[in-house]
Amino acid sequence: MTTTSPTREAVQAYHRARFRGDVPAAAAQLGQNFFFRSPFIESRSPTGHLAGIEQLIQIIDHIEMISELYDDTDAVLIYDLHTNSPAGIQHTAEHFRVHDGRIAAIRLIFDAAPWQAIMAARPAVAGAD
Repeated sequence: MTTTSPTREAVQAYHRARFRGDVPAAAAQLGQNFFFRSPFIESRSPTGHLAGIEQLIQIIDHIEMISELYDDTDAVLIYDLHTNSPAGIQHTAEHFRVHDGRIAAIRLIFDAAPWQAIMAARPAVAGAD
């Protein structure tokens, strides 16, 4: 059994880059026809969905990976995002679709309720579409 694949490499590189706030490195893992969906935004822009990541990084204490599942074209990461914000611990799941070694789509799933007040208090982020 192999422990590395183009799907795993792309998803892990994206995940590491995003949570260190490296937008160009994270965006480099995304394909041309990229699509992102979360409880707050939908984006077809490789950098639009990462707008505001610097603000998120400031409130992250650590990430506790629970499970990683990979096949040839799909990946699922399940993790707890520990924050030093009123949101506390955010139980999170992400589904990735990978095509030709690049991430084609991400669906980010989490309980958005704790983030409503946080999102309402922050200024609008340019670049999300």
